[in-house]
Amino acid sequence: MQINSAKDLEVYKKAYSLAMQVFELSKKFPKEERYALTSQIRRSSRSVCLNLREAWAKRRYEAHFISKLTDCDGENSETNSSLDFAFDCSYIDKNDHKLLTELTAEVGKMLGAIINNPDSFLIK
Repeated sequence: MQINSAKDLEVYKKAYSLAMQVFELSKKFPKEERYALTSQIRRSSRSVCLNLREAWAKRRYEAHFISKLTDCDGENSETNSSLDFAFDCSYIDKNDHKLLTELTAEVGKMLGAIINNPDSFLIK
């Protein structure tokens, strides 16, 4: 399959799925979390995709490409931590926590692989 945009990347698809699952689950968070955890977990999960799109646009510049991917990885880690808070505060159940933290780990590994081997993604 030819990759024409960041949206074609498997890591993008997984990160997007994660962000949408986080959005749906966070609808059930208490109202007092609206401007705290709810906002934060939605923002960080979406930022992975947004930064991936920025990274894709900067593939002519290896350092910038890797920098944006590193931002993705940081946002993904932040999402993982927020999932821990959501679980420990009983906003999500054990099954959802396990599923979503495993997905953040998978996205993180995929991002790490691209960061460590960017050449096949760069525009020469």
